Parts: sequence; C-alpha cells; structure tokens
Amino acid sequence: MSRSTPSDRPRTFGSDFRVFFVKGLAILLPSVLTLWIVVQLFLFVQTRVAEPINVGVRFGVIRLAPLVLPESQQPAWFVVTDEQIEQLRAERTRRAQRDLPTAALRAQIREQNLKEFWDEHWYLRAIGLIVAIVLIYLAGRFLGGYIGRRVYGGLERFFTRLPVVKQVYPHVKQVVEFIFGERDRIKFNRVVLVEYPRKGIWTVGLMTGESMRAIEGAAANECVTVFIPSSPTPFTGYTITVPRAEAIDLPITVEEALRFVVTGGVLVPESQSPTAADRAQLAESARGAKMEPQHQRPSAAGDQPAGRR
Repeated sequence: MSRSTPSDRPRTFGSDFRVFFVKGLAILLPSVLTLWIVVQLFLFVQTRVAEPINVGVRFGVIRLAPLVLPESQQPAWFVVTDEQIEQLRAERTRRAQRDLPTAALRAQIREQNLKEFWDEHWYLRAIGLIVAIVLIYLAGRFLGGYIGRRVYGGLERFFTRLPVVKQVYPHVKQVVEFIFGERDRIKFNRVVLVEYPRKGIWTVGLMTGESMRAIEGAAANECVTVFIPSSPTPFTGYTITVPRAEAIDLPITVEEALRFVVTGGVLVPESQSPTAADRAQLAESARGAKMEPQHQRPSAAGDQPAGRR
C-alpha cells in the first residue's frame, strides 16, 4: 500500500492561507519593524528631548520680549487684557483652585498664548529638534576629546555602581555600540572563514586585526584575531586567534555576514547561493578524490613478498 506524499495531497484553502500568510509576514515584518523603530525613535526625541527644549525656548522668549521690544511693537500673544485675567480667575475659582496674583495669571495666559502660536507654526516646533541635534553633535565633539573622555569615564563608573542600573547599563551600551558602529572600539577588517570549534566545522568570522606578540610566539606562526559572532545576537560571541594562512577571505560584506549570522544562516547572500552546477562540480570533485587512492594502489604482484614471486 503506497503512502501519499505531501505533494500528492490536495491543497486546501487553509493550507494555502498558512503558507502565504507566513510568506507575507516574512516579507513585510522586517520593513514594518524598521519603520516602527524609526518612528518610535523620532517620537521619543520629539517628546522627550525636543519638546522640553521648546518649553525652555518659549520661557526665554517670554522673559526677553518686554526687554527687547517696546510696548507698541510687542506681538499679539504677549498682550494680555484685564478681561482675560478675570476669565482665568473665574475658571480657577470654579475648579476650586487657590487664587493667584494678577502678575502670575498674566504670565500663565502669555505662556498659553505663545504655546498656541508656537503649535500653529510647524517651523517653530522644529526649533527644539534642531537644537537637540546641535547639542548631541556638540556632546559628541566634547566626549571625543581628552577631557570629555575622562568625564564620561567617571559617569560610566558611577552608573556601574548603582543597583539595578549596573545590571542593565552594560548590555544596553553593548547593543548601542554594535548598532552605531563604535569604530574606535571594534573595527571589522574583513569577513573570513575559519575551522572552528574544530577541524571540519567551518564558521564565518570577522577579522578584527593582528594578534598579540605573545600568542604568535607561542604558536610559532603569524596569527590574526577573529571575532566569531553568535546567533541571533551578533554583538556577543567569541574572540579566537588563528594562523593567518587558515583565515580564508570570503567575498561578502560585513553587513551580509551579520545578516547571515542573525538569521541562523537563512539569509544567504545572493551572490553566494549555490547553484546546481556548483553542486554537480563538487560531487564530481568528491568522486575524483575517492577514486584517486585506488589508482595509486600497488599491483597484486608488488604486494607479494619477494620470496613468493
């Protein structure tokens, strides 16, 4: 009695739906997640960084406006009438809030007027974002110098002593450094292939540079250092040292190698996908390697001892 194979079974709507749903999810999910991360990052910068800066800028504008502009040239949002003050006082009374001096009420109305004027003009809302970008750039310039590195090192040591924070901060820092490519810390020169963790098992690695002199002396060979990323988190892995001759260059980029590792070998670089001709050539080479020792065997007469010829 013959058993039907999966290809012989009739395809149903449910099976087709599962197959194409998974395919669609695999195609769309990377793009959707990438866009979601970018949008969330922008919203975080806008609400947590840019908006507080806008609040500070508006506070400064309110304080400087009467000092810079005469009363006849003050903008409409700065002018507060007695009627507006009485309306705000009545509103506070209705809400059972304590009464404030007239100057404090006038300041609140000006802040609200300026915020409404600010929100109506998109280019004013972008001030906080622009200032945030400039501040981040200046922070990078400062922390890249000698004094900045010393200050940052002190803050980092302080963070690593705090409870709870010391368990989270090192891992967050490691992820950020990997994503944004701290070239001064980790620099991948090229993608190589090494036999690791033993002979016969080939592993994709990232060569980071030369090895230590003590290691080369112990190995009696010129060596290189290779970082072996782990799946699916390539910012962790192992650092190994191999002879330079045993590190085989691969014709792929570092980004392609990382995608290969992150996906557990599912995303193979397009230029490296084996073809049927490649497999046939490998099979032919394997057959030739097996037949070669048989041709090199000595004859039966040659195997016999001299006295029995």
